Amino acid sequence: MKESNGLNPMKGKILLDAWSESELDRLIAKSTKIKNIGERITYLSGQFLGVPYKESTLIGSATTPETLVINIEAFDCFTFLDCIEAMRLSRSFADFYENLIRVRYKEGIVRYDRRNHFFTDWSEQNREFVNDRTKETGGKKTETVTKILNRKDDGSSLLPGIGSMKRIIFYIPTEGMNKRVCERLQTGDYVGIYSDLPGLDVSHVGIVVKDGPNINFRHASSAARAVVDQDFSEYISGKAGIIILRAF
Repeated sequence: MKESNGLNPMKGKILLDAWSESELDRLIAKSTKIKNIGERITYLSGQFLGVPYKESTLIGSATTPETLVINIEAFDCFTFLDCIEAMRLSRSFADFYENLIRVRYKEGIVRYDRRNHFFTDWSEQNREFVNDRTKETGGKKTETVTKILNRKDDGSSLLPGIGSMKRIIFYIPTEGMNKRVCERLQTGDYVGIYSDLPGLDVSHVGIVVKDGPNINFRHASSAARAVVDQDFSEYISGKAGIIILRAF
């Protein structure tokens, strides 16, 4: 029986599908025995392969009060990453609950305008556990661009209810992803697919999974409608580039 699977006014909306809190406790506790952080992320994320993809699983907007949502029965690409990162920081389900707030919200304040809406918000706001390793990974292949996030060409906001922000962004163009750069990727790296559209840093996110010479991209895929592994090189082909964040 699931201990939580619905809206608890004190804890938020909790949707666990086939899991119970005690089962998640055991999974998270088992993952702590994996000392390498990247391997731990790979292990945890692998437990959710096949989970359905679903858009708009969070509650909150410029006009709707924010509610904390813990949902592991369906993910979009961002909620997949923030749930996995919160789990890897935790030793129990109770820790996971608190860490999800830390990962998802600036200064742990559950409010729409404090949510990390952009991938690079992680490296800006969560520097105590994630940092940007794009330059180190890409070396001389790395490009630098200054963007105004959340501002479209006409000056309007992509996301009403939050401000715009000027940000320097490093990315590795896809054509620069040679063998040497790929060798610098580490399993468990969080990858954003760089977007050259105004107002955006990335269009999609996922996790690098390395198995010997093979590199996969693990992500909540809108095309496959589930969390899947895809060949990394094939996936990024034709994309503008990538941004690398690494947990520590």
